[in-house]
Amino acid sequence: MYDSTHPQIITGSPVLSEKSVVLSFDDGPSKVLPQILDILKQFDVPAMFFWQSRLLYPSRPWQRVLDEGHIIGTHSRKHRNLIQLSYEEQYRDIQNSLAHIEKTTGMPVIYFRPPYGRFNSDTLKAANALGLTTVMWRIASMDWELKDDPSQIIQYVIENLEDGAIILLHELEQTADILPQLITAIKEQGYTFSVLPNEQ
Repeated sequence: MYDSTHPQIITGSPVLSEKSVVLSFDDGPSKVLPQILDILKQFDVPAMFFWQSRLLYPSRPWQRVLDEGHIIGTHSRKHRNLIQLSYEEQYRDIQNSLAHIEKTTGMPVIYFRPPYGRFNSDTLKAANALGLTTVMWRIASMDWELKDDPSQIIQYVIENLEDGAIILLHELEQTADILPQLITAIKEQGYTFSVLPNEQ
């Protein structure tokens, strides 16, 4: 579980009238994105995608992501550890990522997730100066470490579920493979799925 009381950090969605969680996917757009989108569509589940802008080519299915009700945020330009950079370097990196995603999709980007979940006061200052809301998570699925035992991804998420939690996933093959079971298991616990508001 990730816990932050910093007023500029979001780790959960507003508590609604029904129990809900947010699925978020980092490090795309990747080759498994179409598979993930197929599954989300099958189960009628919205999600948030935090993309490295260097991976966003016009041929990627970004239009489908938007058409099917998902949210695209920035995950920096090429996933550098931002706290190793000066304020000016951090600002420039995030700004370049933001500009590329917005130019490609024609849609404003309002959410930012720092690479590795690492940030400092300069990171937050830069994101705020660019009009971005910084989003972390409450539950890390550990999917990047569980390639050889993906069933553990489901177990870890289910054991830590709570209302409004943002769940950290990645656009990885093992994550796509277990996604139908994960969604089913979350629903069996009485949760629905939501995304953060797509507006400032």
